[in-house]
Amino acid sequence: RKGMFSHCSTGGCILGNRIDGTQAEFVRIPYADTSLYPIPAGADEEALVMLSDILPTGFECGVLNGKVQVGGSVAIVGSGPIGLAALLTAQFYAPAQIIMIDLDDNRLSVSQRFGATHTVNSSDGQAAAQVMKLTDGRGVDTAIEAVGIPATFELCQDIVAPGGTIANVGVHGVKVDLHLERLWSHNVTITTRLVDTVTIPMLLKTVQSKRIDAAQLITHHFKLDQILQAYETFGQAASTKALKVIIQA
Repeated sequence: RKGMFSHCSTGGCILGNRIDGTQAEFVRIPYADTSLYPIPAGADEEALVMLSDILPTGFECGVLNGKVQVGGSVAIVGSGPIGLAALLTAQFYAPAQIIMIDLDDNRLSVSQRFGATHTVNSSDGQAAAQVMKLTDGRGVDTAIEAVGIPATFELCQDIVAPGGTIANVGVHGVKVDLHLERLWSHNVTITTRLVDTVTIPMLLKTVQSKRIDAAQLITHHFKLDQILQAYETFGQAASTKALKVIIQA
């Protein structure tokens, strides 16, 4: 009723959670009549794999929750696949600045190719100062947390402008500090969300029309019987430069 499909009491997050996922030759999909989208004839099926998770996650949890607007400023903390998906879809709203923040120079270079206006390597501990300099001391209208660790959530609190929004996308495994002693008077909004995939039909159209190139997120291909090698490649992304890995059955 609220469009929060991930919290549906009779459905919700099933695949890879309550039952096995889809990394197999054949898959049985519960509630298939209301949870699957047909692939248009002639579509790039590999590109559409990105619609199964990261594109709607970056878009719904980051861009929509973050209220990205025309002419606004956006910082995306984390240039992994989710952060890059947020970068691609944030451009629907033509913000004036999209600042990508990460420790990995390769991923920052990728983000420039994907449309970032600025990149910041946070390894020197000066990321907040650099963002404030880029925004003339104001901070960003939208800070998207796309990592899920205390340091990156802390950074978002340091760089969000008065009246801005912190959109949390990262999955946090430990507690983080919320600095209300600083933010209580700043009219800051903090959002959380589990992707509902309600935007897949719209995103499908943007991929089909080549408004965004989802296939550029794919860096490696493996056969199903190479799946352990695929996971190792993905797990060592800093050295393999992996973004998304396609498993071909």
